Amino acid sequence: MAVLRDQGVLKVLPHDSQEDYSTWLLPAVRECLGACGLGRQDVEAYAVAAGPGSFTGVRVGLTTVKAWGEVYGKPILAVSRLEALAVQASEVTPYVAAFADARRGQVFGAAYRREGKSLSRLGEEMVIAPGRFVETIAELSGGESVSWVSSDSESIFADEAWKGRQNRGERVEIVSSVLAPAIGRIGLAQLAAGRVTDALSLDANYVRRSDAEIFWKDGAAKHGR
Repeated sequence: MAVLRDQGVLKVLPHDSQEDYSTWLLPAVRECLGACGLGRQDVEAYAVAAGPGSFTGVRVGLTTVKAWGEVYGKPILAVSRLEALAVQASEVTPYVAAFADARRGQVFGAAYRREGKSLSRLGEEMVIAPGRFVETIAELSGGESVSWVSSDSESIFADEAWKGRQNRGERVEIVSSVLAPAIGRIGLAQLAAGRVTDALSLDANYVRRSDAEIFWKDGAAKHGR
């Protein structure tokens, strides 16, 4: 949770405890706003991670922001978790590849091309095997240098495809897993550009189906439903 004003971070509070996100969030909001001398009615817009990530975590964040947007009538900015990783890349290369552990032997990933000071995503966000992700980024970057960023890079190091990128002198930059400041800054840029949404239109980008949906559909298929 973070409070920003004009790209400056006034207060940030990481979720660094074992407490469920759903019970942690609202007290964290009160603490952050209180430390800044603000009330909830003073917030002009809400930036929220729309995925990909934990189904529960994404749902809690989106549901909370939907409620605030409805009650206070303020705009909402839906921000990609992967973009919040990508903007933290410190190396200036033509391309940035951001990824995060998706479990089940896969990563969430996305490729971005630098366009001045901004990033433009190439294609869709994906959930994919680590080796195939490395190969996909190699194809999209057309042989040019890539900055690789993640907050949990172990998922990619063991793959043979990664060794080829290492031989090019590339590495994975470990960036902060506390994404609220980056999400806030991306949201402010979207707000300035008029790329806003509202409580009704806000939706999650899970990239893949939940376990419950997979099991239900697979079970239904086996029984001919």
